[in-house]
Amino acid sequence: MKLLLLSDAEDPALWDYYVPGRLDGYDLILSAGDLDASYLSFLVTMTNLPVFYVHGNHNESYDRFPPEGCECVDDRLVTYRGLRIVGLGGCGVYSGGTYQYTEREMRRRIARLNRAVRKAGGVDVVLTHCPPRGLGDEDDPAHRGFEAFLPMLDRWKPKVLVHGHVHLYCGTSRERAYAGTRIINAWIRHPLEIEPGKTE
Repeated sequence: MKLLLLSDAEDPALWDYYVPGRLDGYDLILSAGDLDASYLSFLVTMTNLPVFYVHGNHNESYDRFPPEGCECVDDRLVTYRGLRIVGLGGCGVYSGGTYQYTEREMRRRIARLNRAVRKAGGVDVVLTHCPPRGLGDEDDPAHRGFEAFLPMLDRWKPKVLVHGHVHLYCGTSRERAYAGTRIINAWIRHPLEIEPGKTE
C-alpha cells in the first residue's frame, strides 16, 4: 500500500499547480496536522483518495470549518484496507491553545486507546502531530516532543509513527528509528510504502 504523508506546509505542486493524475498509484493520504482545510478538501476531491488527519496546534479553525470529505482520526483506531491507524494529534502545552496537551493528558489519551489496539491485534501506523521526545523534536517548549509516546511505542510496537510539527529546514532528519518503529517526519510531503498486517 502506498501512502502520501503530509504536514505543516502546503505543497504548491499539489495545490496551485496540481496536474490530474499526479498522485496516481497512491492508496491513502495521511495529514499530520497544521494544513489548510481547503488544501485537504481539494486533495480528496481531485484525487478521490481517502484523507485521514489529526489536528495540529494551529488547526483550531477546523472546529468551525473542518476539511470537507476528510476523516479525523484523533483519539481513534481506524482500519483502511487492513491498515490499522491510530491518531493522536496536538502538541505540548506552550500557549494554552485547544490542541495542546500536558504529558498527563497525553498519557490518558493513549490509555483510552489500549483496548482498541489490543482488540485489533496491534497497530501499523500511529499518526501524530508532535514527535516523541528525543526523536526529531527540539528543546523549546513549543516543539518539545511527548515523553508519553516512548512507552506507547514500547507497548504497541507500530511499524511506523508519522508526525509533523518540526520543519525539516530546522536541520532535523526526515526519518529515525526507535525499537523497531520507523519515525517519519511528514513535513510538506513524503511517500510511504507499507503492508498492513500483524506487527512482528
